[in-house]
Amino acid sequence: MLPESIHQAIKKLPSESQVLIEAIVLYYESKVSDQEARIKELEDQISKNSRNSSKPPSSDGYSKPSPKSRRTKSGRKAGGQKGHKGTNLKMVDSPDKTKVHKVKRCACCGDNLRHQAADRIERRQVYDHPPLKLIITEHRAEVKWCSCGHLNKAKFPSGVDHYVQYGPNIKGLLVYMQDYQLLPYDRTQEFVQDLFGHCLSTGTLYNIRHRAFEALTDFEDRLKLLLAGAIVAGFDETGIRIMAKRLWLHSCSTDQHAYYEAHAKRGQEAMDDIGILPNFTGVAVHDFWKSYYRYNCKHSLCNAHLLRDLIFIKERFEQTWADDLMGLLLKMKAAKEKAIRQGKSGLSSATLSKYRQQYDQIVQDGLAANPFEIPETKKKGRPKKTPPRNLVERFRDYPEDILRFFYDFNVPFDNNFSERDLRMMKVKQKISGCFRSFQGAKCFARIRSFIITARKQNLNVFKALSNLFTDNDISLQLAII
Repeated sequence: MLPESIHQAIKKLPSESQVLIEAIVLYYESKVSDQEARIKELEDQISKNSRNSSKPPSSDGYSKPSPKSRRTKSGRKAGGQKGHKGTNLKMVDSPDKTKVHKVKRCACCGDNLRHQAADRIERRQVYDHPPLKLIITEHRAEVKWCSCGHLNKAKFPSGVDHYVQYGPNIKGLLVYMQDYQLLPYDRTQEFVQDLFGHCLSTGTLYNIRHRAFEALTDFEDRLKLLLAGAIVAGFDETGIRIMAKRLWLHSCSTDQHAYYEAHAKRGQEAMDDIGILPNFTGVAVHDFWKSYYRYNCKHSLCNAHLLRDLIFIKERFEQTWADDLMGLLLKMKAAKEKAIRQGKSGLSSATLSKYRQQYDQIVQDGLAANPFEIPETKKKGRPKKTPPRNLVERFRDYPEDILRFFYDFNVPFDNNFSERDLRMMKVKQKISGCFRSFQGAKCFARIRSFIITARKQNLNVFKALSNLFTDNDISLQLAII
């Protein structure tokens, strides 16, 4: 705005000059207003980090925010507490090997003690593994001619199909190292060379993984059917690099299962192709990605995402309602956890009503602190709103989905269990870079689904993978638990 003295000077000019100057002033005031809005928008962007938004920690760069835990202090010192039972190696009664170290002579007078019985024995045990090497087993099948002229051949065991081949244990180990421990081809080759003194080709590693991928076809089909009928499931997606392009990895998780699938799209097209959400009838836990709301099921929003958004509003805009709502959500979470510890399956109607009234009041305070009027001049698209207004409207419009965890004890507070299942995919990319082919990404996703499902069901992952190369098919059992 121009100072009043300049306005007075303009009024003394001829009317034609006044009109021209006022038009120029309005033009530049509009420009300045737009620039200020843009500066504010850019400042909001650079103010976001992994603690107050959904940005990953890797995007923080060198200016990482100082950690601020939302946990309350327990008053106890850090480390193990009194009465805590530590874990340590224990002696076994029947060791695999025993070495006796004898006393041959007296260290004082030098007398010969070789044939004297020991007065007592002191024991120490060492845990170690034997030298690793590949054991080559030769199978020999007899061939006999009968007097009747018939040629008889003994049958080789199931799985012994070639003149020379690898066994199920080494195959399971190779898949374990690549798809669970995330080693790329070259480091897997180095691992085998260093431990076993054996040289493997890249083609062999590929063929073994492809065999595991094909063996898990029925497992994947059954897993998708099971997840479609789950009571509660978490859904998430993250970007992955395939053939130097950014594509998407989708996941669906429960406490017993995990499913991954690579797709070129992020939204509804991919979700339809995967086929879980179109048939899902339970509660879908997710972030506020709008594509999830295209499916006719119950929804529960991830409150961890909402807490980070509230932190941003509190820090950037200094609005008290955001801090109040954070505190209320954490109180509701604590009240639910206390009820679960007490063996309850739900909260009383009075408790639910009390917390809901507090929630509604704080949301009204947030709306009052961020008034919004539809602009008179209509522009294309929806009218632009401030970040605080957008967030408080989400709390206003989706209270059932935000608070579903409080009303239904089967529903978690956040979607962290799904995000944990996806986190290692980023580690895979950091170690190995992008996938060279789309088929390679699909192969990794299916095997990883099997591995994480086995881990969630407390099974030995190495044994489960080794069984893929035998007749003992454990994969279908995992898909029906």
